[in-house]
Amino acid sequence: MSKPVVAIVGRPNVGKSALFNKLIGKRVSIVDDTPGVTRDRIYSDCEWRNKHFWLIDTGGIETSDDEIALQMKIQAQFAIDSSDAIIFVTDIKTGLLAADYEIANILQKSGKPVIVCVNKCDKIGTIDAEFYEFYNLGLGDPVMVSSVHGHGTGDLLDKVFENFSRGTFDEEQLRYINVAVIGKPNVGKSSLVNKIIGENRCIVSNVAGTTRDSIDTFVENSLDRFNFIDTAGIRRKNRVYNDIEKYSILRAKMAVERSDVCVIMIDATTGFTEQDSKVAGLAIEAGKACIIAVNKWDIVEKTDKTMINYKKRLENDFSFISYVPIIFISAKTGQRLENLFELIIKVSKASEMRISTGLLNEVLADAVSRVQPPTDKGKRLKIFYVTQVSIKPPTFVFFVNSEQLFHFSYQRYLENKIRDTFSLQGTPIQFIIREKDK
Repeated sequence: MSKPVVAIVGRPNVGKSALFNKLIGKRVSIVDDTPGVTRDRIYSDCEWRNKHFWLIDTGGIETSDDEIALQMKIQAQFAIDSSDAIIFVTDIKTGLLAADYEIANILQKSGKPVIVCVNKCDKIGTIDAEFYEFYNLGLGDPVMVSSVHGHGTGDLLDKVFENFSRGTFDEEQLRYINVAVIGKPNVGKSSLVNKIIGENRCIVSNVAGTTRDSIDTFVENSLDRFNFIDTAGIRRKNRVYNDIEKYSILRAKMAVERSDVCVIMIDATTGFTEQDSKVAGLAIEAGKACIIAVNKWDIVEKTDKTMINYKKRLENDFSFISYVPIIFISAKTGQRLENLFELIIKVSKASEMRISTGLLNEVLADAVSRVQPPTDKGKRLKIFYVTQVSIKPPTFVFFVNSEQLFHFSYQRYLENKIRDTFSLQGTPIQFIIREKDK
């Protein structure tokens, strides 16, 4: 059987994200005193008693006509419907509120096993009198927990574990291609992820900054297995107005770090901007394979030469990453999404390619015979041999007689030669220069 799924639900600001981070052992969800920081469903692997299960953090369920609040409620309902057990988080400091009873009613109707977690019980060895109030929810014995200190989390997980099927879990760690979808706010990153999986996995709104956390979405199709990471829009530093947005951008950068491929999304209706180049720079500095996806192509007025001319302009704008492929898509209609999957696989394989030392040196010998190495004051550069030392990105060490003679222009010539020979499209290449005597 597949891994069980456990959803964490509750009203805003009861400590759901803090508990989520404590149970998985790392800071994935953004934690802040501002209600409504978490908006989408956030998944992570959790382990207890040597068994693995999916843990889902959700946005706070509240009664409001606000567009974001309504979509957060829908996201929480998705999590409830797809879960095997539910952790209902409450707050001992505020006691039971009307919203808690409303959520308890929703959970009872779901028919799923529910464990009531009374959070913020930070004292050790004493039971607050207010704790017994939570029996009124009619959902069984509550569990005292401190998400800050970790008290009671073991008891909580024990109760969760009791509600799993007694069958054996399929704990095979499947290999996924991790794909970070990055770009400025409102270029359609969440819409793309939703279209790929065919459901509203991520909240979509015309309000810039709707996505805050980095959200993992696992997809398996006939081509391969993928984990699409939807990220917050990355804007210029002087446009970042609050701490929550700072955390969001930090999470986006962390998503880039753990990705295999970065899809850099651009809005076709606005075209290239300086910020697009900075977003691309983040991925290149991290050594990630990249694809430039021009979104909203369905609403651009076109002639038979529109795409050709647009692509030429982008190749000029992104001249510093001329090896990165460009694809024109529509997250709304699904246009060319199949081609996007194929490109992701292609650039991922390129970033993982290992080339034997023998083959590399054959290519090097051919390149040197065609274009002689540079000289300075009668001294010529000699490249003794080259070898690959790592992947993601492919990294090559050149052993030479003089590092100073190995000019950037000649390095670029050899890089292009290696790229063309081994079809290293979409991935950066790193050169390390070593003087043989040293």
